[in-house]
Amino acid sequence: MAPLALGEPLRAGDRRGPLLVGIVNITEDSFSDGGRYLDAEAAVRQALHLRTQGADIVELGPAASNPDSARVPAQEECGRLAPVLDRLAAENIPTSVDSFLPETQRFALTRGVSYLNDIQGFPHPEAYEALAAARCGLVVMHSVQRLGPATRVPTDPAEVWDGILEFFTERLAALQAAGVARDRLVVDPGLGYFLGSNPETSFAVLSGVRLLKEQFALPVMISASRKSFLRSVTGRGIAQSGPATLAAEMHAALDGADFIRTHDVGALHDALTVFGAVAEHASVLRAR
Repeated sequence: MAPLALGEPLRAGDRRGPLLVGIVNITEDSFSDGGRYLDAEAAVRQALHLRTQGADIVELGPAASNPDSARVPAQEECGRLAPVLDRLAAENIPTSVDSFLPETQRFALTRGVSYLNDIQGFPHPEAYEALAAARCGLVVMHSVQRLGPATRVPTDPAEVWDGILEFFTERLAALQAAGVARDRLVVDPGLGYFLGSNPETSFAVLSGVRLLKEQFALPVMISASRKSFLRSVTGRGIAQSGPATLAAEMHAALDGADFIRTHDVGALHDALTVFGAVAEHASVLRAR
């Protein structure tokens, strides 16, 4: 893939299969790896490792968003991000920043990120002028909380689906009316506690990638990696959640997901590579 200019998003159709987004949490309390990459050098090493494993994009999270996470002020988020973003920019590695704070988002834009990922789905109209003037992609995520990090609330799968469709209809229209080009938008329905405390809702939404693509005709991002709804049906802990994660991610890929956000890029990259090789030979046999 040709090098990108800073701030230029990859397009979901740039290659066959979903683009892989490798997660690096620069936090103390992320549910799966809190504290491991809080040091800038450790975060850079992990980002470079994910890149060698097949990550198309490296996403940096300067604050956790699980129900037990602490709030981190924008100044601290930016301080965590700055040295890592600068190093990755020097390596011409496409980056995404996962933050719902407008101040952090504005800072990330000055560092040439390829994507902003907002778990609130960019709810602040006062930020739209700056977003419209930028070049990066915008991952518009849905959550039942609407504002703030995830919480533990029971939900009904049918009602959540209605809420997802209503949310994206309204939010995408608002962003485009403010001048954000449609081809910069990616939708993420949210999974895990972003959809509620009961796992059934997440499984129902994970099964609906094609519905989202048909409804909005936009690229879809899926982020199921290591989440508790997967562990609820396997009975495994986080350290043993790799197979369940891979199964969910492969389902999303086969259902048409355009971006998959994951901790274990190597496993997903290799699974997709093998599946593609088998599918290629199967097509040859069918043509005989």
